[in-house]
Parts: sequence; structure tokens; C-alpha cells
Amino acid sequence: MGGHRRSRRARHPRGEPRRSSGRTRTQPSAPTRFGLPSWPPGDGGGFLAIKGIRDVVLALVLGILLVTGHSRALGWVLLVEALAAYGDMTTVLAHHGSVGTALGVHCLTATLMVVNGLLMMRETRKVVAAPATPAPQAA
Repeated sequence: MGGHRRSRRARHPRGEPRRSSGRTRTQPSAPTRFGLPSWPPGDGGGFLAIKGIRDVVLALVLGILLVTGHSRALGWVLLVEALAAYGDMTTVLAHHGSVGTALGVHCLTATLMVVNGLLMMRETRKVVAAPATPAPQAA
């Protein structure tokens, strides 16, 4: 019963096994294009590096403010950094990209950042307005 196993590799029309050139060129999926309709010409690595560095730096600023307890500054930074997400939405729409991605990812993210930033500002407004120590009372 020790029969010959057939290879499942794809075969060339002439019956020869197909050989890979070692390089594959694939279009990135929609999530890696951020809603834009086309990938940048040539190697898109620079595009991804710029987007990645920007996102990491924005997150680090928020993280530092969160860890150090600077709630009011965190609210302000959330409001300002929402402009980056609104800018991404505008870029996608201006380049005839996916409206669903522009609104469902970028606009939603920016709007949630604005809502959270405003809530942080509202919460800390009362703390800033209150005196740090009560005035001494005469006995």
C-alpha cells in the first residue's frame, strides 16, 4: 500500500512545477491603505513609516499626560490631536477614497477624541476653580 504521493504544488501548463521568483507583489488591503483608493507608487514603506511614527508620537503624548495625572492638559491635547484624525478623514475624502472608512474610522475616532477631551475639560474645570486651601477662620 505504499503508493506514490502526488504533489499538491501548482503545476505549469506544460506539467512542470511552478517556480516562485521569491518576490511577491501584492496590493495592501483596505485597512493598511487607511481608506485611500490607491497605494503610493513604488515602495509604500515610507508612507507607512510616516503614518506609524505620527501615531506612536501622538499616543505617547497622551500616555505621558495620563500617567502623570495632568488631566486638564490631557483634555486640551485630546482636542488638538483630534485635528489629525479629522485631517485623515479630509485626506481620504479629497482623494476619492472610501467614504465608509473616512467616516467610520477617521471621523468617528476624531469625534470620540473631542467628546473625551471636552469631558476631561469639564471635569477638571471644577477642580481648577476651587481654592487649593480654605481660608483660615478667626477664632
